[in-house]
Amino acid sequence: MDQPTFTQFQSFFSLECGVKVNIHADAQRIWSLLTDAKNFPRWNSTVAGIEGEIREGARLRLRVPGTTRTFSPRVSGIVASRRMVWTGGFAPLFKGVRIFELNPGDARSTEFTMNERFSGLMLPFVKGSFPDFGPVFTRYASDLKNEAERTERR
Repeated sequence: MDQPTFTQFQSFFSLECGVKVNIHADAQRIWSLLTDAKNFPRWNSTVAGIEGEIREGARLRLRVPGTTRTFSPRVSGIVASRRMVWTGGFAPLFKGVRIFELNPGDARSTEFTMNERFSGLMLPFVKGSFPDFGPVFTRYASDLKNEAERTERR
């Protein structure tokens, strides 16, 4: 799985998207990229900027290209070099939960998975305004893979 694989499932009050890719770098290298807010926009074309520190309990201010809207997820569930969760929204009206996971393989390779689940009573009314997450998630995973493998070769 050298190219990202995207999946999507939806029901009336839920939308789930995910991407998975094998990265030829160790989990610590990938983790350092995923937790360095200041440098995110340098390597990740799906993020215009992040304010705040990516650490347990922190609230981030995330800007994405193509919109003036700011997302403010809270970081939780950190297990260094393995997993973290970003949560935003106002349950039960609308909630988004993004889970990042790193599963070390052999020979300095790591499986990266990013899943996001949107849910809530307002979802049927707002999901029509969502972008097509397939290209966005695939680009996110590709950017991460390219940067981790580029710096790993040094």
